[in-house]
Amino acid sequence: MADPYLEVVDRDTIQQRVAELGQAITADYAGLNPVIVGVLKGCVPFLADLIRSIDVPHEVDFLLLTRFGEKGRVSVAMDTAISLEGRHVILVEGIVDTGLTLSTLLRSLNVRDVADVKTVALLDKVPRRIVDVPVDYRGFEVGDEFLLGYGLDWQGRYRNLPSLWAIMDMERLVDLDRTFPAAAFADR
Repeated sequence: MADPYLEVVDRDTIQQRVAELGQAITADYAGLNPVIVGVLKGCVPFLADLIRSIDVPHEVDFLLLTRFGEKGRVSVAMDTAISLEGRHVILVEGIVDTGLTLSTLLRSLNVRDVADVKTVALLDKVPRRIVDVPVDYRGFEVGDEFLLGYGLDWQGRYRNLPSLWAIMDMERLVDLDRTFPAAAFADR
């Protein structure tokens, strides 16, 4: 019987791509002091690795979003502590899917009189896009599969996996999850 999951991007490939993104941001922001704003919670591993690869002075802050109701209305549950007025902002997402969340965030940031906003996403699910949004720095373009690891979760678990996994059979994963530790993914 086939595994209910498949590793789609290994740890080394992720680290190499994150380093490349950091180099591009370093080149583009030479002489500036951007504020790098991570969108919690999925961005944490990506953001940690990304900021270590950016070689210009920068500050880091976070936003936390919540969704309400069936229509998924987005609101800000935790805002940045740093004033963004007049600042160059780099918004970091773990994944851009439909574009609705990113569109809401960009509107919210642009009314704060920021100097500019650029976006960076580890993963870009272009086939699921509903709203056209800019992804200025993209790690990987992916399809419609459900992904776990490197910050992406299923029911709050598996964010700690160092690589990315596509879930091929959700029902089997649900069954295995009862006795299946996240560490087992890393041993594959």
